[in-house]
Amino acid sequence: MPKVTKKDTAGPLQEAVGMVIDDEQLPIKPKFSALSAQEQQGGKVEFRRIPVPQNRMTPLKTAWMQLYTPITENLKLDMRMNLKTKKVEIKTTPQTTNPDVLQKAADFVHAFILGFEIRDAIALLRLDDLYVECFEVKDVKTLRGEHLSRAIGRLAGKVSCWVFFAAAVP
Repeated sequence: MPKVTKKDTAGPLQEAVGMVIDDEQLPIKPKFSALSAQEQQGGKVEFRRIPVPQNRMTPLKTAWMQLYTPITENLKLDMRMNLKTKKVEIKTTPQTTNPDVLQKAADFVHAFILGFEIRDAIALLRLDDLYVECFEVKDVKTLRGEHLSRAIGRLAGKVSCWVFFAAAVP
């Protein structure tokens, strides 16, 4: 092979004369169908487990079909209740198109378990930038007994006006 030095390559670039590129010469771009959420994760089935406390088991059982229907029909996810571990399990299926809906469904069920009504919690499925955040009053200030109850009552306020205010603050 001939030896190439820096002097040989340092010259100005030469334009290609007579090269005309037509659209007919370019190869046709392949068209692929959309991948399902399961295929996007490499064929793995993803799932979420949401723990259910004992005091929310009865409301969960009574409203199960109202929770189950939007998750399975609209989001195309599988959902079941594991009574042995007391957890709601949600997993993707081959029909799931968007991998983000798994987290939305988990947030939806978690909101119901926290005490939201189903019609309020379903907004988590419809809106993208909506989430539920909660805190313990004990994390903010150490209170015990009646002082803790009074602080919670003041946060809830008359007709839960503070709850609506806290929800409206970005």
